[in-house]
Amino acid sequence: MLKAKLNPAALNALTDQLHKRFDLLKNVHGQTVWNKILKKLQENSGTFLSLFQMEGTGGEPALVGKDEHTKKLIFLDTASESPLGRRHLCYDEAALDVRKENKPTGAALESASSMGISLLEEHQYHHWQSVLGPFDQKTSSWLKTPESVRQKGGAIFGDYRFGRVFIYHNGASSYYGARGFRGMLLV
Repeated sequence: MLKAKLNPAALNALTDQLHKRFDLLKNVHGQTVWNKILKKLQENSGTFLSLFQMEGTGGEPALVGKDEHTKKLIFLDTASESPLGRRHLCYDEAALDVRKENKPTGAALESASSMGISLLEEHQYHHWQSVLGPFDQKTSSWLKTPESVRQKGGAIFGDYRFGRVFIYHNGASSYYGARGFRGMLLV
């Protein structure tokens, strides 16, 4: 769990930005009341730091709904392209260790974990593409890869091209300037 705290000015700026996005996405999250959301965020100390890191890396996090099973709030990166501050990454630490030359700047899975967020799964990526409109039209995003694929050295990623979502595979140690990852935070 993240332990650091934000200074009051950074916290206010983040809260204002989250509130603006909240108002813009009322058609997505329904008739939720902002003050109730803010109270829930304040009750979970690591939440603001995770959201701050999502914001700081270009993710533009926003409340998009509630998980049907856990009833937790879902905050998701809503940037139109894979967040700029989370690109040039291979899939995970094991893949990073395999690279001897031209190493990427890090690994998506561990970067997400250090931020207190998770990568989107394939079905979530499809779902949010349909709800929020197309994203990753020029970039792509690593997705949480099934263990059966990862054990064989691969990893999956998605993007939106030609009016539809595509899910692809690549070696987990690959990385590209236009591939990053999108995160999700449950509160």
